[in-house]
Amino acid sequence: MKRLGFHTLRDKATDTLGDKLSRQLQEDVAPKMSDEEAFSFAEFNAEDAERGGYSDYSYWKSTLRAFFQNKIAVFFLFVMVAVLLFTFIQPYLPGQKDPILIHNDQWGLPLNNIPPSKEFWFGTNSIGQDLWARIWAGTRTSLFIGFSVAFVEAVVGILVGVLWGYVRKLDFFFTELYNVLDNIPQTLLLILISYVLKPGVSTIIFALSLTGWLGMARFIRNQIIIIRDRDYNLASRCLGISTGRIIVKNLLPYMVSVITMRMARSAIIWHHALKNALIPVVTYIGIGLPVDTPSLGNLIQTGRSLMTVASLRYQLFFPVAVLVVITVSFYIIGNAFADAADPKNHVR
Repeated sequence: MKRLGFHTLRDKATDTLGDKLSRQLQEDVAPKMSDEEAFSFAEFNAEDAERGGYSDYSYWKSTLRAFFQNKIAVFFLFVMVAVLLFTFIQPYLPGQKDPILIHNDQWGLPLNNIPPSKEFWFGTNSIGQDLWARIWAGTRTSLFIGFSVAFVEAVVGILVGVLWGYVRKLDFFFTELYNVLDNIPQTLLLILISYVLKPGVSTIIFALSLTGWLGMARFIRNQIIIIRDRDYNLASRCLGISTGRIIVKNLLPYMVSVITMRMARSAIIWHHALKNALIPVVTYIGIGLPVDTPSLGNLIQTGRSLMTVASLRYQLFFPVAVLVVITVSFYIIGNAFADAADPKNHVR
């Protein structure tokens, strides 16, 4: 009985204290807020909606930290940077020769097919031009074409692929557009371009970029379809997050690794195509590079025709060596960055 009485007294005391607090809260709040103010909707804030708690996690900091932990990738990054810097500062160094100048001897005859020496570090070609100067000039041309085509392919392909995969209303339109463009023979497009534009670097970039983004767009579209209806994307839509913010914050960070991997593979494919197939085709059609504009592609094509002559094989070896260094470096860097960009590898 004593124990029961103790609990009864404690409960009464608790109720009395709760009533006092409730009355005090009503007296403090009621005069200050009307019913409309008390039950009005709070303003939406996108940052507050996405904030689930404090965290010092940064996607790009974690990506860079994971990338620089790969010592092989860092080494090839330095190699790539060194080659790129030297490629663009080479014409301004002292003692450099003109890549289109034909060198003659004292009797006026061209110094053709001279093997590597102190005067001509990489030798000369069949008409007496310095291969050292032509290789670096060709590297500048090939890098400019390659990066320009890759940039257009990435920007247009990612933009179209994201809209194609995420916005359901646009699926039919982009599907039909893809089917039409993908079934047009590329040779026919090149012939039509040759009637409109003059041969040159910009014409090649336009010709390669015209349909080059289709593969990237379809790849991105397929990846977006896989992840667009996951729980965090559905939750973002329920919270009223805009489509653009969902794409930028939810979808694209997840896609960085696969996009980088795709572009690294594309670099190898484009180099192989430029070197073996597209250069002869576009040159025959009439939209290739002018004769006085060297590139790694036409230098390698010329060197391949001299493979049967042992003393002239250096004309193939040097441009291939430069191409291999650039291609392998870019491929290794791209794969390493793709792994580093995967959020699964950001666990500390």
